[in-house]
Amino acid sequence: MSDAVRSAEPYSPALPHSGFTLDLTRSALVVTDPQIDFLSPAGATWEVFGPSIIENGTVAHIGQLFAAAKQAGIKVLVSPHYFYPSDEEWRFGGPLEQFMHSVGMFNRTGPLTLDGFTDSGADFLEEYKGHILDGETVITSPHKIVGPESNDLVLQLRKRGVQQVILAGMAANLCTEGHMRELLEQGFEVVVVHDATAGPRLPEGDGYAAAVTNFRFLASAVWSTEEAVEQLAAVRA
Repeated sequence: MSDAVRSAEPYSPALPHSGFTLDLTRSALVVTDPQIDFLSPAGATWEVFGPSIIENGTVAHIGQLFAAAKQAGIKVLVSPHYFYPSDEEWRFGGPLEQFMHSVGMFNRTGPLTLDGFTDSGADFLEEYKGHILDGETVITSPHKIVGPESNDLVLQLRKRGVQQVILAGMAANLCTEGHMRELLEQGFEVVVVHDATAGPRLPEGDGYAAAVTNFRFLASAVWSTEEAVEQLAAVRA
């Protein structure tokens, strides 16, 4: 079954609509981990994430969201994932952490240097750099597991008066879902763009399918990229 079919709305949903209405004066786009190690065939995890990324058109859809958010004039924030040499001193970690460290995922040479960063797995996709490095996008401090509890995303949003978040990025059942859950707990309205993310496929399960189920139960709304772009344009008009 394709990602597009799995992400379709249920034919007869049991849960009510949240009543969410987009307000550009208090909204922002947040993109988690738009980085090479997730989204590029050259990345460390393409074998696991690639099929879901291709089926969802994730790379193109994230790019469309960046462009639409900039056009609408809302704030854009990126919450990246970086590991530094000092993080190798960690004494324990779950299966995901063990995997990331074993493949050198998101590795940087240090927090105060960009030596070796360009085109590394920790770098942003080239097609996004015009949006991310424009001097306007907020690049938060790195999150370390899956959620924003370990970085300054919530602070950056609150300092800008943001109350609504359009959420996209990688990976669906990991950092994207982790961010959704914490932002909801922090009192934000959160819309998840279901085809601007993707998940791993492993014997343990289909991460994307699991995440979409949880998005439907918890998010203020679940949109396609097309719906998100249309909403941004309509409200701007």
